[in-house]
Parts: sequence; structure tokens; C-alpha cells
Amino acid sequence: MRSRVWGGTAAAVLGGLLVAGCGGGKDTADGTAGQAEKAASGGYPVSVTDCMGAKSTFSSAPKRIVTSNASGLELLLRLGAGDKVIGTGFPPGKGTLPGTLDAQAQKVKVLSQTVIPKERLLGSGADLYIDTFAAMGSMGGGGMGDAPTAEEFKAAGIKHIYLKSTACAAQSKIPVTDLSAVEEDITSLGAVTGTSAQAQKLVAGMKEKVAAVQKVVGDTAENSRPTYFFFDYDAGTKQPSVTCNRQVANAVITLAGARNVFADCDGDYKQVGWEDVIAKNPDWIQLGVRNRGSEAANKKAFDEAEQWLKSNPATKGLKAVKEGHFLRIGSEQTTIAGVENADTVEAIAKTLYPGKVA
Repeated sequence: MRSRVWGGTAAAVLGGLLVAGCGGGKDTADGTAGQAEKAASGGYPVSVTDCMGAKSTFSSAPKRIVTSNASGLELLLRLGAGDKVIGTGFPPGKGTLPGTLDAQAQKVKVLSQTVIPKERLLGSGADLYIDTFAAMGSMGGGGMGDAPTAEEFKAAGIKHIYLKSTACAAQSKIPVTDLSAVEEDITSLGAVTGTSAQAQKLVAGMKEKVAAVQKVVGDTAENSRPTYFFFDYDAGTKQPSVTCNRQVANAVITLAGARNVFADCDGDYKQVGWEDVIAKNPDWIQLGVRNRGSEAANKKAFDEAEQWLKSNPATKGLKAVKEGHFLRIGSEQTTIAGVENADTVEAIAKTLYPGKVA
């Protein structure tokens, strides 16, 4: 599948990659805050941890980076570190990244259309592998196939780090209701790649957009918020796959002033029956369509998703369907951790609170 990305999903300054594990673990080393401040200002060494707290230390910026999929690649391109990327798995489809990022992404060597085979990854010549999903239940363990071990990465001279806002999502102990983990990942990647100034600029832009929305809708009482269903059309219609409270989409929906109708399920994704969706009877439905690479192709996919809901006996009686309360907002920018999560918060809020959100 050539979509923008496949499948999926603290130190005072750096959090994210630079924290001791997932799920709100606290740093105990006295030097952590100082190291975080040094990293944020562009200094080395920089230490990062994986979902279980294992540490990797960088004495200088990596020179040859491989990304597991398009989301990690996009972040590096936005940070200005795209020239260091020598390969990727799950490449972005042509036209699926915005502006000049698309042309840059198309020049990156494709090591695999899906998960990069173990031997190809280890023999890639990389000094860093950025992993967006290897720790996820749906992609990790057996889902990754024959993944390299920590010892094999070390023997090949490859440091292995995770984008924790996605890779560690399912392991989180509390619901995800803000974009702090995404912002921390961006800050951490900036520190590792020596692009901290750009990382801080990206994070500041995200915070500004979200803050503007929160100023208007943040105090809206829970029972006054419209209910919201993310319809993952591309995941299949026979049995819907829904976004639960550990998925970044839950934060996006919450920050936009809505209520994710499946916020009561712990985890990132879950398959349910249409009877479960009917029982929720959402006020609004987002047509979760993955980027096809062109405006015309995307419109066609959105049209198909809407028509399916209108014609299917199980869904045509839903309140949102009868009232035409559909949002045509891309799947990736909602469910994949990245800069555009903040744009999606803004887009949803503008639709649900017309005239209130600028």
C-alpha cells in the first residue's frame, strides 16, 4: 500500500525519546535535566531511551539514517535533516507529502515497500535506524517478522531509536489527551540530528495552533461536546477498526473540543462490530481516508467512504449520516504522530464550532 504511512502509531525539556521509559516514568538521575538542556541547545552527548528505558547515547549527529516508514522520514525532512536519510521502508506515495517535502522524499532510496528485511537493514550502512512502529502490538514482535536484535544492531554499528509517541502508544498507562509526546519526539529528534532550532520552531507552531483552539473550546463541558467517530475506511468496512484512548487521534479529537466515542477502550486500536458504532450514534463522523497522492483521487475516496455510510443498512440511520455531518480530513494527519496533528485539531474545531475558531 503506497499511502503516506502504513498502519499506524520526562526530562523537563526533551521528554519523548529522552525519558526513562513510557507511561509517565520519572527521571531519577540528577544530570538528566542538565543533559536535556544541553541537547536542546545543540550540544552533545545526547542520550535517548526506548519504550523500556534502554539508553542510546550520541556523541555527534548521525550521518546515515534509515527510517522505518514515511512518518519518520517526514519528520526528518521537516527538521532539515533529510540529506542524512539513506533509505526508508513503507515509502510515502508520490504526492502524499506537502510542498517541497514530496520531491525530497521521492529521492530517498526505498529499502522495502513494507517492513525492511533484517539483512537489508543491517547491511544498509546506516548509523541510525529510526523506528516508528516496532514496539507496537500490531507491528512489533511477530508482526515485525525477523527483526534485528539489540546485539545485531550494535554489531552492524547502527543505533536504534523509537518515535515513542507512536511506537510506545499501546503501552501507555493513561489516555493520550494532548500532543506533548509528539512535541517531545520532534524536540528529541532535533537534538539527536543537530537540528534543535528547527525542532523548537516546529513545536512552537504546533503549540500556538492548539492553544488558539483551546482558548475557545477548552472549557467546554464534557456533556456539551459533540461526539465524534473516526471512520477508518481504508482499514476495511466489514468490521470497523476504531481509535482508542492511547492513540494520538484521541488527543487530536479531545483538543478539538469533541468526544471520541471510543475513548472508553484502553489501547491504540480495536476492532469492533457495527452494532457498537450504532450504540454510540455519533454526532460527527470523520471519513478516515489515506492520502492517494492527488486532490482528485482523494475526493473520489472521500466520496466512496461517505456513500458507503449512506447506503449501508447498518449505518445509514446514524445521526451523523442522516444530518450529513462528515469531515473530510486525511487519516494520516489524524492517526500518525506528526506536525500536522495540530493542523487537524484546528480543522476539526472549525467544523464543530463554526464562527468560534478563527
